[in-house]
Amino acid sequence: MKNYRDIIKAPIITEKSANLAQNLNTITFSVDPKANKTQIKQAVEKIFNVKVESVNTINVKPRKRRVGRYVGKTNKVKKAIVKLSEGSSIELN
Repeated sequence: MKNYRDIIKAPIITEKSANLAQNLNTITFSVDPKANKTQIKQAVEKIFNVKVESVNTINVKPRKRRVGRYVGKTNKVKKAIVKLSEGSSIELN
């Protein structure tokens, strides 16, 4: 990975991720499927100037979807749940 912005694609903003952000100081990101936990940690620390405590990753497999008679698959996604250390915070609007 050449650029940190290539690793972190976008924040995932759902009810569950908002609840995690409020109560447990964790942020959920959509990341590059080839990125590992160390690269994700370094990217979040450099981009947002925060201290990361831990990183958990989830590979979301593509699911079959059907539109009329055509069958296809959704895209493969990798999610990263990043726990920030005490005193660090990220404002996502």
